[in-house]
Amino acid sequence: MKIKDVIAVLEGFAPLQYQESYDNAGLLFGDASREVTNVLLTLDATEAVMDEAIAKNCNLVIAHHPIVFGGLKKITGRNYVERVAIKAIKHDIAVYAAHTNLDNVRYGVSERMAARIGLQDCRVLDPKHGILRKLYTFVPWKDVEMVRAALFEAGAGHIGNYSECSFTGEGTGTFKGNEQSDPYVGKPGERHFEPETKLEVIFPVYLEQQIVKAMLASHPYEEVAYDVISLENAYQQVGSGLVGVLPEPLPELDFLRMVKTRFNTGCVRYTPLRGKPVHQVAVCGGAGSFLLKKAIAAGADAYISADFKYHEFFDAENQLVIADVGHFESEQFTVELFYHILTEKFRNFAPLKSTIRTNPVNYL
Repeated sequence: MKIKDVIAVLEGFAPLQYQESYDNAGLLFGDASREVTNVLLTLDATEAVMDEAIAKNCNLVIAHHPIVFGGLKKITGRNYVERVAIKAIKHDIAVYAAHTNLDNVRYGVSERMAARIGLQDCRVLDPKHGILRKLYTFVPWKDVEMVRAALFEAGAGHIGNYSECSFTGEGTGTFKGNEQSDPYVGKPGERHFEPETKLEVIFPVYLEQQIVKAMLASHPYEEVAYDVISLENAYQQVGSGLVGVLPEPLPELDFLRMVKTRFNTGCVRYTPLRGKPVHQVAVCGGAGSFLLKKAIAAGADAYISADFKYHEFFDAENQLVIADVGHFESEQFTVELFYHILTEKFRNFAPLKSTIRTNPVNYL
């Protein structure tokens, strides 16, 4: 198995196209064509983690946080980022990061948080816009099922909990081939009228190349007429955070104690209590203050996330309870997520979970 095979599985689950514009997810160091010796899974690719990878003969480290976020102009070992880069290159260790793309997929980081406290009926808190496309093509009626099946096989036609979604309409197409043409129906130099079916399917943007390729390969025409258009619809399966409901409402302090235990955190910072039970809960891994208004608008009674600044706590305005569990604590289950993704695909391969606790924050 090559490093690129592992990457293909990760990006099949969390496509790089879903990362935020400021992010740097993907392969940061290393040659993707090399054979895998072993894989080490971690939240952060620190120096200690790289030493662990060396000791355990792992030539691929998969982390949630990109060790290289901005540009590196010099690599002299003056800080931990440069030292990690030197170790990775010196020992031929590839480092891969799945960051906001893993945050933004439906069953990603926030799903692991939601599962930790038993949230049910979850939905994406802030669905992304502009990442859906629609394909229109025109097919002779007797060939439409062949083309439709190829498009579904390539990944088109998924809407929420439904697959194989398409729309067809009947009409008549016209064309006239020149002397170099070899038409599927009709004759060169003559206008031809053909009963055709207009076939429409929807798909996420990262699949566009393979969707079009599948259509062209299955379509009977020599020259295929088709359109790909961008949609502004919110994609309900991709976006930031989740919101769901607890199996039973809990008093606020009982809820906060449960969160502290389930997230194994030394501290939960929270806003003033409202004297109301907690039933609907929003979650977001990492720094989630940017979603506070979305959580309020969704009707959440509480919002679990991290890295709220002092003045941002005021923004709750007694409309919900913010529960700041800490950045590491909100994302600590990502290693289990990596493990699940890889072992579901590679049944006879067991990646290693780092034993290094990379949280730089300590509690007294």
